[in-house]
This record gives sequence, structure tokens and C-alpha cells, in this order.
Amino acid sequence: MTPRRTVRMLHLGLGGFFRAHQAWYTHHASDRWGIAAFSNRSTALAARLTARAGLYTLITRAPDGDRSEVVESLVAAHPGGDHAAWLDYWRQPELAVVTLTVTEAGYAHATPDDVGTLRADPRAPVATAAARLLAGLVARREAGHGPVAIVPCDNLPGNGELTERVIAELAEATGHSAAARHAAYVSTMVDRITPYPTEEDPTAVVTEPFTEWVLAGDFPAGRPAWEEAGARFVADVTPYEDRKLRLLNGAHSMLAYAGPPRGHGTVAEAVADPVCRAWLAQWWEEASRGLDFPEAELAAYRDALLERFANPRIRHTLAKIAENGLQKITTRVLPVLRAERERGRLPEGAIRILAAWLLHCPQAALADLGLADDGELVAAVARHSRELG
Repeated sequence: MTPRRTVRMLHLGLGGFFRAHQAWYTHHASDRWGIAAFSNRSTALAARLTARAGLYTLITRAPDGDRSEVVESLVAAHPGGDHAAWLDYWRQPELAVVTLTVTEAGYAHATPDDVGTLRADPRAPVATAAARLLAGLVARREAGHGPVAIVPCDNLPGNGELTERVIAELAEATGHSAAARHAAYVSTMVDRITPYPTEEDPTAVVTEPFTEWVLAGDFPAGRPAWEEAGARFVADVTPYEDRKLRLLNGAHSMLAYAGPPRGHGTVAEAVADPVCRAWLAQWWEEASRGLDFPEAELAAYRDALLERFANPRIRHTLAKIAENGLQKITTRVLPVLRAERERGRLPEGAIRILAAWLLHCPQAALADLGLADDGELVAAVARHSRELG
């Protein structure tokens, strides 16, 4: 019988992407690290995975068929409300890495309630991701153990630096600045399309064949041998972040908002539409400017994206991609739009995405993005809105 893995890695966010990505890389590393993972809110999935000793099936769905494997790296699954167990893992000397997938919205500052709780009793339950991380760091420092690596895996530029800043500000407000420094913060770029689960088996995860993980930063207590599964360790992830946020995530946002008015419900349906394909090409032309890669490499990346998007057996719903639009538009589209406006250009592809987003979210406005004073831009958004509507 294979010995049970020792928990050396903690994860916040027990969703499908974590199980298709970070857990998969850890499963394929030869050093056999174990992961304890916590959900953000739900309890049902943690209970189902616990009943299966953390084992689940990963279904890699290619256009020509499926490949299934049982992933063994997840050895404990907990509901998000089990704060005592969360802190207990931080107190274990073996803990070395803490990863998180909490969506872009999860990096907001802690609530006033969490701030008050951390001031009064850092062992008491808190709700936000930042507060949970800081509570863990306080517990670890009090236990007398060394620093760990905190590794955010969400689609945000400079996610390691952002996480460090949010935790440092919370620590200063609550009197725990020394604990906030008891960690190294790693920036990452992650990529693997993993649709929201719709399978009869809720523990199974369906994903695409493609996967990518690029990391930059220190791991003071060690890490799994993720490079054995294809992860890359670099000095700066910024070029990879920019490429992915603009070309993949920006394209997803364009399809998510412009596809439904044309009757499409999934990425594969939208990208099969010649009109959407033309809009995609226009966006990619704008978004590729300024990326720090040779043009031939960018062209190959875009071609690969088209193949991935067109996979008819990956049901990636546009409605799911469209969620939390303001945060996504801010990081995926606005940098391209602003750079083009500074060059005196009117980027029609970026403007179309804005117009489609405004139609999808009628309560939103260009003022929310600080763009209401650009008269030429406002007129172009109105023109695209009429075309889309």
C-alpha cells in the first residue's frame, strides 16, 4: 500500500481549477507532497471529497477523446468555516507552501468585522482571504516555526506583490506586522481552461489538455518539484501575465459579452461564428502591441488559443466567464485601451468589449472606469452599443 502523503501544502479555494492545476502539478511531482485544501464558503464538496479520502477523477477532454486519472495529492478537504483546522495546519512545522484560488474579487481588503476580530483575538474565525492568511501567519509565528511561501494563483497582474501589500496593510491596521513578514510572496501565471463542473459526479473535474504555470519568487521552506510536470520558474512573470491576461482572458471577456447577443452560450459556439472570430482578431491585434515576445511566438500563441477555444467537448459557458466583470475588465482590457489612447488611436476591439460589457451590466457606466471624460471614446462606445444591441 502506498504511504499516505504528508501535508506540506495548504490551499484556499477548493474549486475545479485548483484540482485541475495546482493539485495536478503536485500529483505529478515525484516528491509526493500532500495538500490540505479549504473551500471558500461551501461545505458539500469538502464533505464529498473527505468521504473519498481526497481522491477524485480528473478528466482531460481533448477533441478526439477523454483521458482520466485519479489525483492523489489532495489528502484533506475542509469547509471554509473550519477555522480551527485552518490554524492547526499553519502550526505544523512541515508546512511550506500556501496556495490560493479565490478569484479576482477575493483580493479585496478585509471587512471591518475581520479587522476588529484580528485586533481582539487572532485565533477567532474570520471570513476574507486576507484575514484568513494573516490569522494563519500569526498562528505560525506564535508556534515558533519558520516562514512559508504564499502563492496566489488568480488572474491578477503582480498577484504576489498584491497579496503581500493587502496582508501588510491589514497587519499594520491590526498590530500584526511582524507576522505579515513571516512569509515569502510568489507571483504566478496560471493557465488551464476548466469549465464549471456539470458532471453527475460532483468531485470529478473536466479540463483541457493544455496547462501552463510560471512562477517567480522564493520558497523559504522548499516546494514540490512542479517543474517535473512542466512548471517554469523565472525571474519575472510579468511578460507571461500580460500575454495571458490580454490574449486569453481578454478574449474570453470579449466572447462572454459580445457572444450572447448573437445567440451563443459557450466559447466554442462563439469562436465558430465568423463575426466573433473577426472581432477576436481585431482585439488580438490591439492587445498584442507592447507584449514582450517575438511576433512569431505571439502568432503561435494566438493560433493555439483558437484551437483551445474551438474544442467542442469543453463546455465553457459565457455566463460563467461574464461574472465579476468590473474586476476583469479593469485588468484585461483597460491597460490595452489606455495604451492605445495614449498613442492617439481609437482601439475598436477594446471599445467593442466595453460596449458589450455595458449592455450586459446596465447598472455599470464608463465613469466606473474613469473614462467618462473622453468624448471620442464615449461616442465610439455608443456606436458599438447600437451595433451590438
